[in-house]
Amino acid sequence: MGDYLKKSMISALTWNSVNVFGLQAVQLIIGIILARLLSPEMFGEIGVLFIFIGLGTILTDGGFGQGLIRKQDAVNKDFSTIFFFNLALSIVLYLLLFWTSPAIVSFFSLPHIVTPARVLFASVILYSFYIIQFAKLTKELNYRALALINISSVLLSGVLAIFAAFKGFGVWALVIQQLFFHFFRTIITPFFSRWKPQLVFTFSTIKSLWKFSIALLGQTTLNVIFANIYVVLIGRFYPIRQVGYFTQANKYSETVNAATQGILSSSTFPIFSKIQDNTERLKQMYRKLTTSVIMISFPAVAFLIIAAEPLIVTLISEKWLPSVILFQILVFAHLLNPVYLINVNLLNARGESKNVLNLEIFKKTLIVLSIFICFKFGINALLIGLAVSNFISFGVSMFLVKRSVAHYLRHQILDVLPVLIMVSICASMIYPLQFLISSYLLQLMIMGITFSAIYIAAVRIFYPTKFKEGLMVLKKRIGKADSE
Repeated sequence: MGDYLKKSMISALTWNSVNVFGLQAVQLIIGIILARLLSPEMFGEIGVLFIFIGLGTILTDGGFGQGLIRKQDAVNKDFSTIFFFNLALSIVLYLLLFWTSPAIVSFFSLPHIVTPARVLFASVILYSFYIIQFAKLTKELNYRALALINISSVLLSGVLAIFAAFKGFGVWALVIQQLFFHFFRTIITPFFSRWKPQLVFTFSTIKSLWKFSIALLGQTTLNVIFANIYVVLIGRFYPIRQVGYFTQANKYSETVNAATQGILSSSTFPIFSKIQDNTERLKQMYRKLTTSVIMISFPAVAFLIIAAEPLIVTLISEKWLPSVILFQILVFAHLLNPVYLINVNLLNARGESKNVLNLEIFKKTLIVLSIFICFKFGINALLIGLAVSNFISFGVSMFLVKRSVAHYLRHQILDVLPVLIMVSICASMIYPLQFLISSYLLQLMIMGITFSAIYIAAVRIFYPTKFKEGLMVLKKRIGKADSE
């Protein structure tokens, strides 16, 4: 069983890495092209609607997808019941969004986007057709299928959006991108899941999943609201162009953050769930994952901060320069998010979703307080308040992990702090290079090569075991590729 779980974990992480990083790469390329073709105002107009799509999809799922993944004896009638429940709820939610669209766009002083909003909100119904199939594939650790579905959907919808932007469709290009992403997911997923719902609905399934799922629903709903709260505030009280700058900064800050979180959220939870009762083994796997993740995410975050200006200008042109400082603050604010997510997944796997909900409520309370304190000082101050809130919440999550699996705080700190110090020193060594080179592209290339070389040398000196493990994995990948 141990070897099987280990192989399952490796396979899951490998294919989920392909899924998330492949998805990020395709989205990045498409986003760069669209950012060069469309104006900040257009991104702002669509950006203010994302909170409603996010809430619609979260409420449609209801937390039952994760509940089915966690339920050890889930059968087809359980999946079918939740499918029909989600579908019915999505229709109700879409009708509500359709009816309230004029009020929503008027709140942001954008009455001209009522029709685009109503079309975009149809994504909620499309989402309900494939979310349970996604849960089933995740439960089976079939990340190969998920990778192919997601990358294909992003690529096809992106191509359509770029074509629409070239043809002068304006904001409709972004509507097409989002709507057709869900559409392609809906029609491609059945070819991989090969699952069809039975005409059955059992209230016992809802009842058995309700306690876990409702807490998870509360947690994820809070996440969506607060992930978009700054867009709402900026869209309401600042010119819509500022929303465009913020959404671009946020999108690129998520290049590393969302990638690592995507891998960890969908792969670590089912893996932790399989060994949820083996505390010692769970703790060992937790520590190994934490160290491995931060040795990739920390240097990526550091480089994004110091190379922000040449990166933004090179990718999406100088018209997006106001996004640079927002990008830097956001990247810093999310520094510890990957480890925070590992902590949350460990707690959820242990059945402590109520504690996670309380943690999220505490975190969101801190964010609200920071908004009240910082709002009058401008957008930059708002985001600095977000960073402080994130760091305090991470500290509380460490305490909950300690209580759950007896992993002492000093050990958790020692897992993270040395890597952070090493990365900070490496970054400070190359920061002055940007003042010596005039070309943005040349700055980016030289800083990237130099930082990589210094960081790899530092890992080899201070973490020789990790360096050898990474080298072995790389050699195996190269050897496997050559043999194929």
